[in-house]
Order: sequence, then C-alpha cells, then structure tokens
Amino acid sequence: MNYENRDSLGMYKPFQNGSSSIDDKDGPGPHLMGANTLTGNNVYNRQDENLGDIKEIMLDMRSGHVSYAVLEFGGFLGMGTKLFAVPWSALTLDTVEKRFILDANKELLDNAPGFEKDDWPDMADAMWEKSIHDYYGTKPYSRPL
Repeated sequence: MNYENRDSLGMYKPFQNGSSSIDDKDGPGPHLMGANTLTGNNVYNRQDENLGDIKEIMLDMRSGHVSYAVLEFGGFLGMGTKLFAVPWSALTLDTVEKRFILDANKELLDNAPGFEKDDWPDMADAMWEKSIHDYYGTKPYSRPL
C-alpha cells in the first residue's frame, strides 16, 4: 500500500491527478506528509527488491524530529518476521513508485539488529542509537540541549 491509498483527507490531490514532480507546490507532499499515510508503505532497495513495509514511525518528542521508521522484514505470511529500526535519514521517498527506498541489500537487513514485536529496545538509549546509525551509515540529528 502507498501513501496515496492511505490519504483519507485528500491532501495529496496533485499526485492523484497524475503529477509526480517533487517540485509541485499544490498542497502538502512530498515535502510535508501525514505520518498516518506513511505507515504501511512499502520499502524497496535500489535493486528493486521488496524489503518490507513501515509498521511505525518513531518521533523524538523532545526535538520534534522523526527518528526511525520501524520496518517489518522477513518471514512468510507474517510468521518469522522481525522488526528493524531504520534511521529516517536512511530512507528516500520515491514519488514515482509511491514507496520508500533504503539503500541496502537483503543481506544487510538479514544481519541487522532487529527485535521482536513483544520485546522493543530502548530507542532513547544513546548507545543503542549509535549502534543503529553506525550500522546503516547515517548520522543522528543533533538534539537541542
């Protein structure tokens, strides 16, 4: 599913009328998008392999930044899947295909630090945050003091 299909408020009308240019200025998107419309979006890599879909978007309530997308990957028919916190900065919105791109192969996700649905990590822990950003080759945003 993609963000246009989840747009119950009609905020992405320019895209629904055939436009997919990132420079469109009519209404929100793609520079400003509703979080609820992004959950459930597919994530692919540059090799056009499906890496899963976004299950949750994690906001840093202290700074207002989006920290992570929680991606579900692996398994079959929902069995054996794991969750992965992917730094938001590691994702790119593909406005043509209406999905996200993660510059990673399936092996990288197979070996990524993941977690089970009933055993979430402490995402506010600085060491955990550093390990995730190191793994994906991204830099955490700077939090105000």
